[in-house]
Amino acid sequence: MPTPQLETERLILRPLALSDVPAIQRHFDNWNIIRHLSMVVPWPYPADGAETFVRMQFDKISAGDDIHLWVLVLKEGDGEAIGNIHLRPRTEGPKGNRGFWLAEPYWRRGLMTEAIAAVNDFAFLTLGLDHFYVCNAATNEASRRVKQKTGAEFVGFIELAHHDGQSKSEKWIVRREAWLGNRSAIEG
Repeated sequence: MPTPQLETERLILRPLALSDVPAIQRHFDNWNIIRHLSMVVPWPYPADGAETFVRMQFDKISAGDDIHLWVLVLKEGDGEAIGNIHLRPRTEGPKGNRGFWLAEPYWRRGLMTEAIAAVNDFAFLTLGLDHFYVCNAATNEASRRVKQKTGAEFVGFIELAHHDGQSKSEKWIVRREAWLGNRSAIEG
């Protein structure tokens, strides 16, 4: 299934495009974002990092990987990508099924919580998933808060090396029944 465009009150989540490379490069090349990510992400972030990432994702999609990639765009903005969410609904592995980042100027506004609600709806209402897993560096309090606000349930710790030296990650499960049962409270 192709990645659909999703909308929230303040955001458009649209499929990743090659035209997003300059904005991703500009926003993602930021230690405050990358320090909480796994060592898979290069640091220092290379000048062609965003283009390499986008092309690699398109190659995976072309090869048939089950992946949905959205960029976050403000409805009242200029169309520039200010963040990214990916959902790999049937992927097994230590990093979980969903990941995200948001450009630092947009932190603490509830935008990622709003975007995650739309992606959860897609996962459970469109794809029909029963559950999926998400992870974050144990030191990433903002990511933990998003998970708590969007109904994820903490299941334990896993080992996963991050750029800030942290090797402990929190693992969470997001369950269909819990999401649908608490959706109005989460969105309100």
